[in-house]
Amino acid sequence: MLRGKNSVITGSTSGIGLGIARALAAQGVNVMLNGFGDKGEIEAIRAGIAQEFAVTARYSPADMSRPPDIAGLIAAAAKELGSVDILVNNAGIQHVASIEDFPAEKWDAIIAINLSAAFHAIRAAVPGMKARKWGRIINTASAHGLVASAQKAGYVAAKHGLVGLTKVVAVETANDGITCNAICPGWVLTPLVEQQIAVRAHAGGRSIEAEKVALLSEKQPMHAFSTPEGIGALAVFLCGDAAATITGASLSIDGGWTAQ
Repeated sequence: MLRGKNSVITGSTSGIGLGIARALAAQGVNVMLNGFGDKGEIEAIRAGIAQEFAVTARYSPADMSRPPDIAGLIAAAAKELGSVDILVNNAGIQHVASIEDFPAEKWDAIIAINLSAAFHAIRAAVPGMKARKWGRIINTASAHGLVASAQKAGYVAAKHGLVGLTKVVAVETANDGITCNAICPGWVLTPLVEQQIAVRAHAGGRSIEAEKVALLSEKQPMHAFSTPEGIGALAVFLCGDAAATITGASLSIDGGWTAQ
């Protein structure tokens, strides 16, 4: 159904973004990866996806805090892959501090990468999607795009803004063969979260499994992490024909976090 489509996934060298990239590639979608990391490791990821799924896989080191880089990323993907049919805005950063202690530069960086980058990428990609009368835009928001937590002013503001941006783009493109939706994960078991759990377990003298439950229980009724693979499967569904009339939606995948 999606074979031969071309995609850009920002922040896709690890975690959720990589899970989405792999899920799309498994459906025959060509991918443009993006993100920071060790050059050798990124090349191994790129080459591995290309070989495993028999798709074209490219990589761009575009800095998502720089609008010219973002425009260049979309242009490069259109040139190297042939089009940008699917755009996944996934790049994000986090900082935790009380509002009075929140560094202004951290606020600016979070808004730039978590929110403004999506605007610039969508703005660059939509004209081509409209011309082809087909496009899928997926924004990786968060449970924090729907509810708040203390000490996360920048992240919560950016993710709420991303949910709003999703709705506007959906409304504007409703009759152009384009859908725009937000995925709102709760706790996701990424390497970064696994490291956090290990540190907490060591500090508290508890087992890894006990610490996982303790962490999840702070927010989620369900004591289970979402996975990059599960989020990738949801992204694939949103790109398919069965989801052709799902647009402007914020889909929670959060173990009941926002149901409370």
